[in-house]
Order: sequence, then C-alpha cells, then structure tokens
Amino acid sequence: MPKKVKINTLIKNTDNPRFIKENKFKKLVKSIKEFPEMLEKRPIIVDENMIVLGGNMRLRACKDAGFKEVWIEQVIDWTEKQKREFIIKDNVGFGEWDWDILGNEYSFEELAEWGLDVTTGSDEIEDLSEALITDLKIEITVNSEDEQEQLFEELSKRGYKCRVLTL
Repeated sequence: MPKKVKINTLIKNTDNPRFIKENKFKKLVKSIKEFPEMLEKRPIIVDENMIVLGGNMRLRACKDAGFKEVWIEQVIDWTEKQKREFIIKDNVGFGEWDWDILGNEYSFEELAEWGLDVTTGSDEIEDLSEALITDLKIEITVNSEDEQEQLFEELSKRGYKCRVLTL
C-alpha cells in the first residue's frame, strides 16, 4: 500500500545501473511538477532500509522539483538476489509502441514533451519531434540479401529514398 514519507528519509541506491541524460531529466522534472498526482499511482519502491529499488530518477527529480514528501511502497524481507533482480526487471522495457495509435491519437509535440524517443536510423536516439522535422523513416527486416536487394529496387523505383543497412 503506497504511503507518503519525507523525501529525506529515502536513500539513493548507489548500485543502480540506470542513468538519465540531462535533457530527459529536465523533462522528467517538468512532468512531475505538472502532474504530481501520477506519483501516488507509481510510487518509489524501497526496501526495509529505505534504499530505493525502483524510482531513483523520480526521487532525484522530486528533490530537484522541491518536493518535501514522496509516495513510496516498501518491500520487506526480500533477499539481496530479489532486490537486484527487481532493479533490473523494473527498468526493462518489454513492450513496443503501436505507432499507428500514437500517430493518430496523440500530438507529436506532447509525446516528445513527455519524453518519448524514436530511433531515427542512426545509433542515437532523438526526440520524436526532432525526428519528424527531418525525415520519417521505417526499418524493414528481411530474410536474405536477395530479398533485401529486390525490396530496395522496388522501393527505389517507387520514388522512396532508400539505403541498405547491415547490422
């Protein structure tokens, strides 16, 4: 059951392998300031010693936003192995985005403001708004070099700007 506690009673987990880039952190702080009610529904997870297992970035953002209290959910009697497993599993993204729904039901500006990223064909992840200002891209996986060549030729003939990538 979530409960509200003084923010200074929480201990940052120094073994957390996740980090946040500065531009994303600023968006997180802004998001928390604009919609603090969300924090009760997504509390910071702590162990019996008040060490953060899930929500290190939210804790940092709440401190930066000037919050004096935060919502937590405390887990008791977990083994060290369970705690370490939770830290990783809590940060793994198993799902994928349905781009049709996002494109038709949301504005690109608000998605970018909320921190949604899109792969733009390079090794870097960029804000959705930046990607849309340039080119829209699609990634297609094929089963053979012949299929790749055939699809490349077909799409090029239709006027699409194409390039072959091998990963």
